Amino acid sequence: MWFNYVLESAILANVLAQLIKVPICLITKRKWNPALVFSTGGMPSSHSAFVAALTTAIALVDGIGSTTFAISFCLASVVIYDAMGVRRHAGQHAKMLNQLLDDLVKTGNFSIFQDESYQKRFKELLGHEPLETFCGTLFGIFIAITYGILVGIV
Repeated sequence: MWFNYVLESAILANVLAQLIKVPICLITKRKWNPALVFSTGGMPSSHSAFVAALTTAIALVDGIGSTTFAISFCLASVVIYDAMGVRRHAGQHAKMLNQLLDDLVKTGNFSIFQDESYQKRFKELLGHEPLETFCGTLFGIFIAITYGILVGIV
């Protein structure tokens, strides 16, 4: 695997995006949450960073006229759209379902929910806001170019 600049750029962007979620959360929300390193969602989108770095690195190595760039660009478009579309809405649905469960328990109208299998909470942080995907995309491009300069590709 080593030395594959394209793959290394994508992995590096993904790992760094996950790592910087913790200090960003600390700065913006005044909350220390190291579990963010291993979670989905949050600022920046590591999914967007991953595919943006992959696509940028391919553009730098093979050129924007290459078939590999076209494939990577299409893949990146789907991943980024999914991160801020379908996955974000699934997270919003989870939040509403969790609130509904809480409300039913508070009011005592939860006869069906006495079974523990109905009391499972859903994960709410699944997708990304558009700003998080935008920042992740820019971060991935930045990492691919910077790493390319460091290893002499650019």
